[in-house]
Amino acid sequence: MAQTDPNTQTGPNSARRADARMNAAAIVDAATRLLARDPDASLADIAREAGVGRVTLYGHFDSRATLIAAVVDAAMARAETELSDVDLDGDSVEVMRRLLGASWRLTHRHGALVQAAEKSLGSEDLHEAHLEPIARMRTLLERGRGAGRFRDDMPLTWQITTIQDILHGASRAVYRGEHTPDAAGELIETTVLAVLSPPTVE
Repeated sequence: MAQTDPNTQTGPNSARRADARMNAAAIVDAATRLLARDPDASLADIAREAGVGRVTLYGHFDSRATLIAAVVDAAMARAETELSDVDLDGDSVEVMRRLLGASWRLTHRHGALVQAAEKSLGSEDLHEAHLEPIARMRTLLERGRGAGRFRDDMPLTWQITTIQDILHGASRAVYRGEHTPDAAGELIETTVLAVLSPPTVE
């Protein structure tokens, strides 16, 4: 008697699992949209946006922090796809300009989600979500420091932290209406490159 591949089974259970996956995806998508506009969007608002009840939402995500963690994971996965397309060849300063530009476009696109994540997730969780971008930035900084293009008289980890804080701070400033996205992008580049420039020898 032929056996049925469990991965291709159909029937009520399979349909319920498919519905559950669709609901979870709809909730994450709805949360991404709402939190990008309002970091304090409620779970009730997110459930309504996703077209599900609160019971269904809590069936997938038992807390606001759990949902925001899933949203951040999904956003970072999409961001990593785009960041991996940045050309990392050439002069370290010019590569940094390109990487900062791409990083800012992605950060701004997610809008107030940055603030929502900072409010709901611990620093370790946020760091974990940024491991791939951090690794890319670390490689570039090491190359630039070795070539004398970036200063090496401070810890590399401090430089990475500073760059992340500048990007996230810019997102908060734009959300508050203090700067336009374009102006913030220029300020990010100017500030980061100033921080990284080797000290002048007198």
